[in-house]
Amino acid sequence: MHLTPHDQAMLHGDEGPAVQLAMRILTTMARVYGAQRLLHITSAHIDGCLYHGYSGLEFAQRLVEGGARARVPTTLNVGAVDLMHPEHFRGSEELGRHARALMAAYEAMGCQPIWTCAPYQTVQRPPFGAQIAWAESNAIVFANSVLGARTNRYGDFIDICAALTGRAPATGLHLSENRRGQLLYRLQDLPQHLLREDVLYPVLGYLVGAQSGSKIPVLDGLPADTTEDQLKALGAAAASSGAVALFHAIGVTPEANTFRDAFHGAQPEQTIELSIHDLRAALARLSTAPDGKIDVVALGSPHFSLQEFEQLMPLITQHPPHPNVQFIVCTNRLALAALQKRGWLQTLRDAGVQVVVDTCVVVAPIVRARHGVLMTNSGKFAHYTPGNTGLQVIFGSLQECVRSAERGSVWRDEGLWR
Repeated sequence: MHLTPHDQAMLHGDEGPAVQLAMRILTTMARVYGAQRLLHITSAHIDGCLYHGYSGLEFAQRLVEGGARARVPTTLNVGAVDLMHPEHFRGSEELGRHARALMAAYEAMGCQPIWTCAPYQTVQRPPFGAQIAWAESNAIVFANSVLGARTNRYGDFIDICAALTGRAPATGLHLSENRRGQLLYRLQDLPQHLLREDVLYPVLGYLVGAQSGSKIPVLDGLPADTTEDQLKALGAAAASSGAVALFHAIGVTPEANTFRDAFHGAQPEQTIELSIHDLRAALARLSTAPDGKIDVVALGSPHFSLQEFEQLMPLITQHPPHPNVQFIVCTNRLALAALQKRGWLQTLRDAGVQVVVDTCVVVAPIVRARHGVLMTNSGKFAHYTPGNTGLQVIFGSLQECVRSAERGSVWRDEGLWR
């Protein structure tokens, strides 16, 4: 592997022990990937700030003690506590203390404390073609697919190493030749009204992710005006049920203006026809409990955008949640400030809605119930809720979630999937 003189200087410790450690890890991983060189990155997004165990805290503190400072603009993913609303936290005192110490360590390294899984809807929006090193599966797939930036799937520790050095292995999705579509999914005769419904996109993403694994899917048949939040939901679900880090949608995403663009002039390895029957089957797999009583409604994975709150507000005003149903919306601090400015935050709180920032319900102890059923419109929440929280899950549209919370039991829009 070729290292520049600056790479070698960092590796030899010329810029301090933290940078040296980061370069040792980065070059080791680059060799594992088979990379022949490192490339310059312009931003990073860090998932390692979420507390999973004491070793992660020790690693971060060692970097801080070694003088670590982020070399490129670097944002932070969710932590394990809502720092603005500590009363939401229902974990042990030790867990809370360690989680806050870890978040503080990453902030001390010069990372921006936005604490969101959707940095692309806040302050971190890299331009088309930018080389970046992002962690957090939904942020990775959004950056690659919707923005046309370039990142591999980076995980804890390797993400901060890239941020501290400004370097990443020149391999995988960083390289043009590896961004060619592989599988073609054709949407067959789907009802036009369904293509306009937000609820379609997490279901479609969940189906495509499960079938694609780590291959690059190309979707043919999405409306040209598919919204950013719909693409966000699609990618997040695909990255949960599979290992999708990049998808193309012909006529929608920036590297797929045409079929030829999406496949770089080649032909797909396989063509898969998707019908309404396939989508209904995927919809059924997103729920682990039959329709009935619910205990929690959770929205916001990825974090709710201001546009999603605009859809929620009239529904909540008309159908406030039942007092026995905990209604949680996870979002970022910028969206929270906008809610407060518009007067919507107080309206939500008066209705009994709990607005959470900095974290989310599947990685932090926020939900009151230890058993029961959680309802969500998020494919990612639906995927992770049973394993992470112990609750069963029911999936539905935003309207179905709100109206079910009002009743305390599942309400369905019978015409939605016809």
